[in-house]
Order: sequence, then structure tokens, then C-alpha cells
Amino acid sequence: MNMNIFNNICLIFCALVLIVNTADLHAKKRRHPVKHVSLFVGLYQDIKIPAAPVKFGRTGTYKKCAKLQFNPKEKILRINPTRVNDCSLFISDKRTGNILYEFRLDVKKTNVAKTAKEIQGLLRDIEGIKVKILNGRVVVDGEVILPSDISRIFSVVNQYGNEASSLVRLSPMAQVKIARYMERAINNPEISVKAVNGVFLLEGFANSKDEKDRAYILAQAYLPDEVNKESDSAKRTKKAEKAKIINLVNVKAAPAAAPKKIIQIVVHFVELNKDYQKGFNFQWTPGLGSGDQSKIGFSTGSRGPSSIASTITGVITNLLPKLNWAKSHGHARELQSASIIVQDGKLGTLKSTSKIPYITATKEGPKTEFADTGINTAITPEVLGERSDSIKLQTKFSVKALTGYAGGAPLVNDKEINTTLVVRSGQSAAIGGLISSTTSTGYNKAPPGNNPIISLMASKDFQRKQSQFVVFITPIIKSSASAGAEQIKRKFRLKN
Repeated sequence: MNMNIFNNICLIFCALVLIVNTADLHAKKRRHPVKHVSLFVGLYQDIKIPAAPVKFGRTGTYKKCAKLQFNPKEKILRINPTRVNDCSLFISDKRTGNILYEFRLDVKKTNVAKTAKEIQGLLRDIEGIKVKILNGRVVVDGEVILPSDISRIFSVVNQYGNEASSLVRLSPMAQVKIARYMERAINNPEISVKAVNGVFLLEGFANSKDEKDRAYILAQAYLPDEVNKESDSAKRTKKAEKAKIINLVNVKAAPAAAPKKIIQIVVHFVELNKDYQKGFNFQWTPGLGSGDQSKIGFSTGSRGPSSIASTITGVITNLLPKLNWAKSHGHARELQSASIIVQDGKLGTLKSTSKIPYITATKEGPKTEFADTGINTAITPEVLGERSDSIKLQTKFSVKALTGYAGGAPLVNDKEINTTLVVRSGQSAAIGGLISSTTSTGYNKAPPGNNPIISLMASKDFQRKQSQFVVFITPIIKSSASAGAEQIKRKFRLKN
């Protein structure tokens, strides 16, 4: 009896050893992964099998429930379920016979599959998304580049109510591209744009507050459109907040004010006088002389005893005709120049005058007065820009000239110009002119003296006076106040 018990124990031990060895053998033989896949009729599913060769073996009962397609380039196996069933699929290497993958396919038929197929057809042209069935619901997941694609996906999913939901989000790469477009529009190498968690950060330095505000406005123009997000509490759609821009750009401290520019202003005063005179006079006025030279006398001649005779004697003047003709031209040109160096925005004055004395009678007695003649100049230049060569000039000119005397007092001609204009550096402008013209004509003036016996006279006197006054101004931007000094020294042969 003890022997039988011992034999039974030996048999049990051998059986256990055999079972363990068999299990170890199967475990060693099956080193491939096993995956359970839930499928729905009409909705395919892509599975990556990177270890599979280009040509591999397909075994199992998969033909009862699905069809297979393989993309050798991407190593993707597409399983398209056709009938409701449970089946298996083994992927093996034909050369070695080793099983590489094992799939347990569970194909079901439900309305969710139909919904998934419809959603997949509507969103077929949008890249980067996948349509899945999880826990009896259709889920659209993935990343898209365009915000308009997100709006379209939510519009499609919301039509199916609780049967479908979306987990699609905007790709971070899209935000990076938008940030690059912002930088390109701002076009400032010192300002950069970064995309972090849907927020765009503007960083760097700007030369002024206006430049900082301009960068912010340009960045806003490239913000993506608003997209719809699903509200889990109300189960309805609502507008999501628009992507934010955080402006972290710093404004540089204003640099020290640069020294103002030096401007040389050259002014030419030109006055042209023209005097023309023409006279013609023909005169024939014979007449008797004065009373002292003509007389009447009576005398007795020796021829008769008693005869009376009268004698009239006198002198005839201006017996011969006189012809006078004269023609004269007078030209005069007066040119005065003035030059002054003025700082940008400052008033520059130049005065060159003379005082002419004259005596006037007062209650206290004779008194000496003075009349001013000469040129007064007042100019304020202003450069219009840092890199501009245009100069705005506020000018005031006054010219007084002596024209003659009347009653012992000098006659002074006063001309004044006051204007504002813009002239480029090195160019000249005629800023004002005054033209005066005087014409006089005389005919047949009576000659002086006594009344003649016969008077034949013709005369004509024509006189015309013209004057023209013009001011030319030339501004020149100088690099420094000493610019041109060497040239002046050479001109006048001056030495240091």
C-alpha cells in the first residue's frame, strides 16, 4: 500500500513537471504581442506594425469578419471589418515562420459605427484628425493647422448630439507659423514673437512708444479666428476666448539730444534802375528888340525947303529857327550781399545801416536829425527732419535807400519783405520783388520872354524811370561752424 502511494506521488510530480515544461515551451515560443481590437462594421482602423517585413504571412480566422490592406512604406495595416464575428489574425515572417503580431478582432454592428462613418466622410479632407469609437461614442481627435478647420469639426460633431464629441485642438506648429508671420509684419530685428500655450509674447526693445504700439497692432492683425469649444456643463457650444497677445516690449531710453545743425544763410539784395529821357524842341519866334534898341525919329532933309520924313529903326531877334534834340539812357545796378551763420531753430539778425545827418528848425533853434539807410535782416531757419536737407525759413528784410533831398531833408526809400518758405540746402530762391515805373510826357511848352511877332514852336519831352528790387536767399547746412574757414583764409591770404 505504501508502494502504491509512492507511485501515485511520483506520477503526480511527473505530470506537474510536464505541465510546467509545456507552459514554458509555449511561453518561449510565443514572444509576440497580443492585442485585442474592437471594430465596428463599416469603420476601418489603422494599426502600425513596424516589425513586419514587406511580404509577411497572414493566418487566422480574420477572413470571416474583415479585410486587410497594408502600406509597406508607412508599415500601416488597415483592418476593414465586414461582418459581425470574433476572429483572430496572426502576422508572421515567411522566412523564419515566427509570429510577429497576434490580434483578437471583435467586430460589432451598432448605430455608432454608422455615425462614425458619416463623420469620417464629412471630415475626410481635413488632415491630422482621427475618428474613433470609445465607450459607445464617436470621438474625433487630433491636431489641425487652421482654426477654421476646428470650427468645421465642431459644427459637424454637434449635429450628432451625445453620440459624438471632439478633442481636436490647434497644432502648436500653427501657432509657431503665426508668430513668424507677426515678426515679418513688424519688421524690427529687435522685436521677437513667441507662441506659448496659445499666447503670443512680444519681446524686445522699441525706440519709442509709438513703435511699441505699432508692433502690437500688427500682431493683432495676424491673430487666428475665434473657434467654438464645447461646454460640458450645458452640452452646447460657446465662443472661446480669442488668443491673447502679451506686449512685453520695452521702450529704449531716449538718447541724448544731438547738437543742432549749423546753417549758413547767404542773402543777395539786387536793385536795378533804368532811366530813359528823350526831348525834341523846334522854335522860330522872330521879334523886335527891347524898347532901348528900337526908336522912331523925324528929321528935315536938305532936298526940299520944307519936307518932313520919319525914320523907324529897330533890332529883330530870334530871326533864325532853333532845333534842340536830346536822348539819354541811364542804367544803374546796386548789389549788396550778406552772409550769416545761425543754429537750427535760432533767430539770426544782420544789420548794416548808415545815418545821414540833416538840420531842422525848432523853437529852441537848429537841431541835427539823422535818417537811417541800409539793410536789416532777420532770419530763423529750421531743418525739417533729421535726414532731410529741406530748410524752413522765416524771413524779414528791410532796405532803406537815399533817393534825394527835399527842403534840406533826405528822402529815403523804404522796402520791406516778410515771408516764410521752404528751400533745400544749397539752392536759391527769389523770395520777393518790388517793381516801380514812372512815365511823364510834355508837349509845346511856352518859351520864356516877350511875345514874339511870329511864333512857330513844336516840342515834346518824354521821360520814363523804372526800378526793380529782388532778394535772393540761399541756405547751406554746414557740418560745423568752422567749415569753409580755410577757404576764406586762402582767399584773403590770411595765416594762423
